[in-house]
Amino acid sequence: MPKVAIIAALEREVSGLIRRSKGVKHHYAGRTLIFYELDDAVVVAGGIGVEAARRASEAAIGLYGVTIVHSVGFAGALESRLRVGEVFTPAMVIDARDGSRTQLENGSGVLLTQSSVANAGQKAILGRAYSAQAVDMEAAGVALACHAHGIEFRVTKAISDEFDFEMPETARFIDSQGRFQTARFALYAALRPWLWSRVVALNRNSARAAESLVKYLKNSLGEARAGTVEAKTI
Repeated sequence: MPKVAIIAALEREVSGLIRRSKGVKHHYAGRTLIFYELDDAVVVAGGIGVEAARRASEAAIGLYGVTIVHSVGFAGALESRLRVGEVFTPAMVIDARDGSRTQLENGSGVLLTQSSVANAGQKAILGRAYSAQAVDMEAAGVALACHAHGIEFRVTKAISDEFDFEMPETARFIDSQGRFQTARFALYAALRPWLWSRVVALNRNSARAAESLVKYLKNSLGEARAGTVEAKTI
């Protein structure tokens, strides 16, 4: 059984890691999830958002008995120095919903998890308010599951949108299970020519971020150590 569970939001974030693996469908706590079983890890795309990430983490822990849960995926830069494709491993995750903080053993900087996509104007405000360098929508959910079970929590994010990048409207295309409705979004964007350049840029940036993330994960999987380290939530 693998010791490490890798929790992403979307399969495209980790496609280079799972493309040669056959997905195994599991039903857990009323949800159906597809797990990709590697030699030394199990990978699941649990959906967008804190609760989707927490439920996917709970499923990985319950089904596979993992001792390490690794939150991975895309993040937005809250500082101008961070560029698309850079890998960010924070020393702290802050949950914007209640201000709770989870410290990690290694890493540098602060990742903020919030429940909505941050636009360019919000990024500057969030960065100052939380002294954070990047923002995502899932890591704090994974931290909650790790804290509940007293197991090791890790975070690796790749920057997919820079500080001044204006994200196209995506929130309305995320369903109640955290799944992104790609076909609906594609139709929405196709009818709005003024969005085309941003959508093209987002796809290009996402592909670059995914490539960097998968390269990092492939290098680090063999370094996963045995034992448990409890996530410390302040």
